[in-house]
Amino acid sequence: MAWAPDYATVDELAAYMRIGDHDDDEQLAAANSAAARAIDQFTGRQFGLVDEPEARTYTPRWSRTRGAWLVEIDDVMTADGFTVAVDLDGDDAHETGLTASDYMLRPGNAAQVGMPWTRLVIRPDVGLRRSVDGAVEVTATWGWAAVPETVHAAALLQGSRFATRRNAPFGVAGSPEAGSEVRLLDKVDPDVAVMLARYRRKGVVG
Repeated sequence: MAWAPDYATVDELAAYMRIGDHDDDEQLAAANSAAARAIDQFTGRQFGLVDEPEARTYTPRWSRTRGAWLVEIDDVMTADGFTVAVDLDGDDAHETGLTASDYMLRPGNAAQVGMPWTRLVIRPDVGLRRSVDGAVEVTATWGWAAVPETVHAAALLQGSRFATRRNAPFGVAGSPEAGSEVRLLDKVDPDVAVMLARYRRKGVVG
C-alpha cells in the first residue's frame, strides 16, 4: 500500500452506484481519487502506508505542563525500525541518537484501540535547548497497517457524491417536485463527516 492511496477501487465505486458497465470508468476514477483526498483534508491525515522505513524531520516544542519536549509526528502504527535522532547545535545534522528510554510514544493506548501514535514525548535531559526547526529526525514505517473499514465506506459515499456532481452543475441534485432535492455543498457529505469524526486529528477544521 502506498502513501495517500485511494481508499476504494473504481469497481467498488461502480458497484456502490449500481453502474453495470465501464463507460464511466474514467470519471469514476477521478471521483474516487478526489474522495480519498477530501477525506485526507477533512481528517488531517492519510490512511496509506510507506513501503519501508524513512526519515522525516519535526520541530519540538517545550511543554511546561509536562516538563518535556513534545513532537507532533505523522501517523505510525509499528515500532519496528523506529528510531529518533536530534540536532543539538542547529547545524541540520541529527548526530545524537536517542534510546527508547529517552522518549515515549503517545497516545499510550493507541495500539489497543486500533489507532496510530501521533506524538513523541522526549525527556528534558536529552540536550535539546530550544525549538529548532526540524531538530528531531524520526525514522519509521509511516502510516496505517490497513485502511479502516469506516474510511473505505466513507470513500464510497463521498466518491458517489463527486461522481453525481457532474449531473448537477449548479450544485443541486434530484427534483424539488419529487422531494428528492439535495444540495451538494462545498464540504464532505454530512454522513461522511459523522463517519470520520473519530479519525480527525486535533486542530483540524473542516
